[in-house]
This record gives sequence, C-alpha cells and structure tokens, in this order.
Amino acid sequence: MGRGKIEIKRIENATNRQVTYSKRRTGIMKKARELTVLCDAQVAIIMFSSTGKYHEFCSPGTDIKGIFDRYQQATGTSLWIEQYENMQRTLSHLKDINRNLRTEIRQRMGEDLDGLEFDELRGLEQNVDAALKEVRQRKYHVITTQTETYKKKVKHSFEAYKNMQQELGMREDPAFGFVDNAAGAGWDGAAVALGGGAAAAADMYAFRVVPSQPNLHGMAYGGSHDMRLG
Repeated sequence: MGRGKIEIKRIENATNRQVTYSKRRTGIMKKARELTVLCDAQVAIIMFSSTGKYHEFCSPGTDIKGIFDRYQQATGTSLWIEQYENMQRTLSHLKDINRNLRTEIRQRMGEDLDGLEFDELRGLEQNVDAALKEVRQRKYHVITTQTETYKKKVKHSFEAYKNMQQELGMREDPAFGFVDNAAGAGWDGAAVALGGGAAAAADMYAFRVVPSQPNLHGMAYGGSHDMRLG
C-alpha cells in the first residue's frame, strides 16, 4: 500500500515547514551525489531556507564558480554584468567626492580661488574663520591643561623637597662659621664656632701663632703669640 499524495502548497505550520525542508534537502543532496557518481555529471545546488540558512552541494573536482562560468558560456549571459555596473557607478561617485574634497582643501589653503564668485568666497571666508576659531579654542584648552599639569608637578616636587628636608633634619642657618673675637676677652684672634645662635659661644676655639714661627705671623688674626682654648 503506497503513500497518499500530498497537496503541493506552502506548509503553514513553521515547525512542520522546517522539518519538511530538512528532510527534502537531505534527499535532494543524496540524489545529486548519486547523479554525479552514476552519470559523471557536474551538479551544483544552492539552497536558502526560510530562516536564511545557506546550504550547497557541488560535484567533486569543481566548484560553484566554475559551474557558474560554464553556465554563462552555455547560455551566453553574464551573471556579473549588473554587479559590475553597480561597482562602476559607486567608483565614479567616490571619485567625484574625492575630487570635491581635494578642491575644498586647496581653496581653504588659498588656492584655486579664481573661479569662485563673491558669495562663494564669502562662504569660504566664514568657513575658514569658524575653523580658525575651533583651532584657537583647542589650542587654549591644551595650553591650560598643560599649565595645570605643570603646576601640579611643581607643587608635588616642592612638597617632596620639604619632606626630604624634614627627614634629613636640614636647617637654613649654617652649622659652623668664623667669628671675630676682637671685642672679647682681651686677645686678638679668630674663633671657630660650632653650632649656631646663642649656643655658639659655649663651643668656641681660638687659635694664635707662636713667636718661634715668624713665617706664619702674617696669617695670625691678632698680635698675641700664644694659642689657648677659649
């Protein structure tokens, strides 16, 4: 008992439609392979489902493009002429855009102005002024940003310097120096003070040249000829 014939029409149920497509696609692919093997034929099949999925079959030893080329030769038609013409139109449009942009660039640089009318020149001037304003605003923004950045760097460096001073115990007044003791304890000479401020008087050493060394008299600080601890 054979199967009953079904009516060839669109299957309304989406699930049933997809199942039927999958089964029949497999059957068509199987028949194409059999035809290729049994008859040594070159077969190419391209299918798109209702959901947009792509499936193809091509006989071994060839490809889809080769099949298309043989089809064009056999029928005397061209499958690519329309696409080629569209590409030519697109290329021509892009060339026009490129030419117009180059002309605009030259005019903004002060070239090719002879063919422009007064209104065109005025519009070009306004465009250039607007562009110059944008450039200046951007320049001032960059300058301001860099200035603030440099100020922060200087402030950070100064703070680091002050912190190092505090860590090392550095002071601005000198740690030692030479002090003239002419108005001191009745002798003429020089003293070396260690420390600073009022505490220097407690740590002071005085030096004098003895009489047995006349060559050093010129280096003495006073007229007396002895060396004592002050």
